[in-house]
Amino acid sequence: MNHNLTTVAMPADAFETLQLQVSEDVMVRPSQSYWQDAWRRLKANRRAIWSLYLIVALLGFAFVLPLVVKLDPESQDLTQISQGPSFARTSLIVDTAPWAGRYADHSVATNTRLTQLQLAQEPHTESVRLFWQPVHGAVEYQVYRHILVPSGLLDLGLPLGATQYPDQVYYEDRLKLKTDPYYYSVVALDAGHKVLSYSSLEVTPRHATSYGDALRRGLIDNSVAIGAEVALPRHLLGTDQLGRDMLARLVYGAQTSLFIGIVAPLLFVALGIVYGGLSGYLGGRADEVMMRFADFVIALPFLLFMILFRVAMGIESGESGITPMLIALVALGWPSVARLVRGQVLQLREQPFVEAAQLMGGSSTYLIWRHMLPNVMGVVLVSLTFAIPSAIFTEAFLSFIGMGVAPPTPSWGAMCNDGIKSFLSHPHELLFPALLISVTVLAFNLLGDGLRDALDAKMKGE
Repeated sequence: MNHNLTTVAMPADAFETLQLQVSEDVMVRPSQSYWQDAWRRLKANRRAIWSLYLIVALLGFAFVLPLVVKLDPESQDLTQISQGPSFARTSLIVDTAPWAGRYADHSVATNTRLTQLQLAQEPHTESVRLFWQPVHGAVEYQVYRHILVPSGLLDLGLPLGATQYPDQVYYEDRLKLKTDPYYYSVVALDAGHKVLSYSSLEVTPRHATSYGDALRRGLIDNSVAIGAEVALPRHLLGTDQLGRDMLARLVYGAQTSLFIGIVAPLLFVALGIVYGGLSGYLGGRADEVMMRFADFVIALPFLLFMILFRVAMGIESGESGITPMLIALVALGWPSVARLVRGQVLQLREQPFVEAAQLMGGSSTYLIWRHMLPNVMGVVLVSLTFAIPSAIFTEAFLSFIGMGVAPPTPSWGAMCNDGIKSFLSHPHELLFPALLISVTVLAFNLLGDGLRDALDAKMKGE
């Protein structure tokens, strides 16, 4: 067969122009390692990156903030019990000496009904002083206090006490009030304990601190007189039912919850790596025996062993059980990681690069540290990020039911247990620790999702 070939002469600069055009059209991406490419994909996942920033912020909140700001989670301010979040609050300095009161001649009383109650002074949280005009025929006056508007004689609220003498027409309430509206009622009774009449008065006390208490707490010095106003310590997130600062307890509670939530997964993940890696590498009969033991551990009930560890360590009811909680989490949490690592190692054993390393005389230690361990770290990191929120939630649950951290040691779960008792009246005591638990668990889960996608070898180059 004859072929007619025609040779076309091209100028020399045409090759240079074509080469330059190809160089401009083709984007050359620099070579990246597996971890560099994974980090690039992780940064492209906004939810994962924001979750990572949030986790760093939570760690700073728990461990850096106490170094910068002086916080005392156990200091009590009994004048500010279950107070809501506030930026500034003042208090009136008062004298808490008992009130001498008022008396009236009962024998010449002409009123047939109890007149409107009156206040002897400005009401405050240390004392509310009431007085009234005597009622003809009355031998006793009973005093009640209500947090709602009384609807009638049978709905006057909490009985505070009764006068001791017929001529006593005053009463002083010194029962550590709050700065909320109260409704005081006084009932006049005759000798047969028959109700003659009653009267009610709405009172809203202002915050006050006794002179002696203010001196002991360092709020004032001797130059400050009674009747002055002083600034109280700020409680940005309010106080709990014992007058303790919520922000301080949330910070130190974060230390407890994050310590358990991070240390326990690190320990049982490390144990699972060693156990699962060894089982997968040895294979055969040894692998079968080791995996059956792991299956046995998985079947053990966590809560039962948690109770057994507490009993074995002599921890009574009401005492903190951080140590048995850590032991139970580590002792029963490693099998799932071990099974995952074992499956990865079994796959890696059949890979050509591992067989090539064996043929070249690579030792077992070299194969494990150089080839197998780096290739299972991606799966391990994903497992760790999912194990941390699980451990945090477990700690919160155990502390909530009284099996974990016990007062006065703060933790988010224990704070939820305390806050649920007063949720309807003071919701901030439950909402703040519950919100931190939810945000932390969500952040670690979103980060785990991002790491799972970023470390997936099938997505390399996307």
